[in-house]
Amino acid sequence: MKLLGLPIHWAVLGVVVVAGALPAHSQQVPSDIGITEPSIATSLPQNGDASGNRKWLYDHGVTYSLIYTNDVLGNLSGGIKRGTVDQGKLEAQLYIDLEKLAGWKGWTFYTNAFGIYDTGRMRRDYVGGMNTIAAIEAAPSVRLSELWLERWLGPVSFRFGQLAADAEFFYSDLSQIFLQSDWPTITAVNLPGGGPAYPLSALGARIKYEFPKDASLLFAIFNGDPAGPCPGDPDTCNRYGLNFRLSDPAFMIGELQMRWNRGRDDTGLATTAKIGAWSHLGQFGDKRYDNNGIPLASPLSNGMPLMHRGDYGIYGVIDQQLYRAKGGDGDSGVSVFSRGSVSPSSDRNQVNFYIDGGIVFGGMIPKRPDDRFGASIIYARFSDSIRGFDQDQINFGNLVTPPRDYETNLELTYVAQIVKGWTIQPVYTSIWHPSGTGIRYPDAQVAGVRSVIRY
Repeated sequence: MKLLGLPIHWAVLGVVVVAGALPAHSQQVPSDIGITEPSIATSLPQNGDASGNRKWLYDHGVTYSLIYTNDVLGNLSGGIKRGTVDQGKLEAQLYIDLEKLAGWKGWTFYTNAFGIYDTGRMRRDYVGGMNTIAAIEAAPSVRLSELWLERWLGPVSFRFGQLAADAEFFYSDLSQIFLQSDWPTITAVNLPGGGPAYPLSALGARIKYEFPKDASLLFAIFNGDPAGPCPGDPDTCNRYGLNFRLSDPAFMIGELQMRWNRGRDDTGLATTAKIGAWSHLGQFGDKRYDNNGIPLASPLSNGMPLMHRGDYGIYGVIDQQLYRAKGGDGDSGVSVFSRGSVSPSSDRNQVNFYIDGGIVFGGMIPKRPDDRFGASIIYARFSDSIRGFDQDQINFGNLVTPPRDYETNLELTYVAQIVKGWTIQPVYTSIWHPSGTGIRYPDAQVAGVRSVIRY
């Protein structure tokens, strides 16, 4: 079997070689001693590298990072039930400059994996909603995520292997401080298996073109179902990230990224804008009618939905700085962000409109320049077909609650740096209409604290 042109055993061998190196959302450039900052290693004697092994590895093209995230969250009211969860994720990434290591000019290798645990999942088990509450929530497991090779040829890069779409597409840099920042609900609930996004990834290939100044164009194609057919949660059907599926209809996504005043020496207000679209070539069941045109809620229905070929969506992302302190970078001062998306084919989608946004304050406290705080909001609207199905259920006497309408989350958070590489983050989240109506599940209130240690 071939893995995008490579024998499949190459991928398996790669997993075995790097399994001990357990990723950050985006890769950052390491310092000349092999540390990706901010890192708690810079607060340790000799940068936590008394033997010099990390520096030696970096000099030979090998860089690694470890990130531990822990959330303690409690549902104070509403939802399914009250209670507290403790969940954590150990991330690691391994990046190899193959030109330094083996003389392969323009080639790099990357892999990452997760060690995940929890005592329950706040969104699923306590609130009962569909919008993200804490983005690390997933089935407990040790899981391979990405595993790829990349080749740069001038301004063009080719990447192939096991990839995660949310590592490069459809995300806002500013939103990353929020626990609920994640692969958007509209793709997570509409795509098979939630799409190739945390905690899942899929075999695929990506091409990227860097324009001469401040713009990039990306396109990727993935195997269209990272988990495969299964009755449970997708992340339990591909629990270890080793399914390596190739036979499913393709998922494709493209994005144009534009940036202004993002450099450290720039003085204007920083802006990042992205425009993208995605398409899936598989079949999708109608949300309201069976294959005879009878409402699925009707006692006369055969229960087999009418099938539609393909699905698609369009989206946009904006990060806009409103105030930039003197000498500050593009993330300092006051900034706002937003992501918006539509999936017009209501008959095959659970959600057909999505928007999120927020405001972030960075470096606003003179004696705490690395602290940040802000507010973010998510709004996901159920499609007309979902509303129609619910109304049909009401008409046929199968449902007593109102049709599903929308779900909205509001998060307030403060990120306090204890030392470089270690932050403590209190958080409060309010959820309106979990799973679509405040009568089905009452509005919920969640509070807690996150701790992140980077090494």
